[in-house]
Amino acid sequence: MLWLLEPDLYAEGAHPLTVAALEAGHAVRRWDDGWWSAGALPSQEGPVVFHGSLGNAARIAELGRWTPGAYCNTAGFSCSRWYPAAARWLVHDAFEITTVEQLVARPREVAGSLADGSGEVFVRPDSPLKPFSGRVVKLDGLTPAHLDHGFYYEDLELPIVVARTQRLGAEWRFVVAEGRVVTGCRYVADGRSGAGAEVEPAAAALAETIAGELTGPDPIYVLDLVESEAGLRMVEINAFSGADLYDCEGATVVEAVAEVVGGAA
Repeated sequence: MLWLLEPDLYAEGAHPLTVAALEAGHAVRRWDDGWWSAGALPSQEGPVVFHGSLGNAARIAELGRWTPGAYCNTAGFSCSRWYPAAARWLVHDAFEITTVEQLVARPREVAGSLADGSGEVFVRPDSPLKPFSGRVVKLDGLTPAHLDHGFYYEDLELPIVVARTQRLGAEWRFVVAEGRVVTGCRYVADGRSGAGAEVEPAAAALAETIAGELTGPDPIYVLDLVESEAGLRMVEINAFSGADLYDCEGATVVEAVAEVVGGAA
């Protein structure tokens, strides 16, 4: 199996999975963005797995050049697709799927009872490609610029999720492969950094429950949990090939991916 690993992304230098993949006897190539413009994507008959930036993961998945190529089922990871099935675990007890244009045009009407006492709501993109980062915004005076319109996207019809604001605590990321959790770690959302491989037992147990009951968009994906005002809850699921693995155990990840790829062969 060949790993295409994008360097200088999660940390300066080689991709964090490089050593684990080589020690497992797999081939590794450093991803080069220049391959796109040069039309020089590597030829490979056997299995290929990409891990790196979310944009490249989505593009590789859509291209369909390799098998599996990238685990990045963009449509399947849209919040509007999986939120209904995950409602009993979801951090949002209530939410509204709308668009940037609709929220900006009628903020109080669209947000309704989701607004807190300060007139604020949490807003995030529906798309897993995350054209802007999730954030708390004030409804009064809200403009498209407050949601980064014109920076990463131009379409005012961009679907978004509007939800209540909450105080959140510790967060955990888990790698799920074919319905089971294979590894996990704690991470810090502000600064996007790992915070150690130790996982609270209650978080691990909830992750196992969700992994066993929720059908993911891909056979391997990542699952995020958070300590919320209502206890442990599910933040989101994300495409494996474009997700930071933080302090998840690299050798375990490589082994799990190889098993998934081998089982699909």
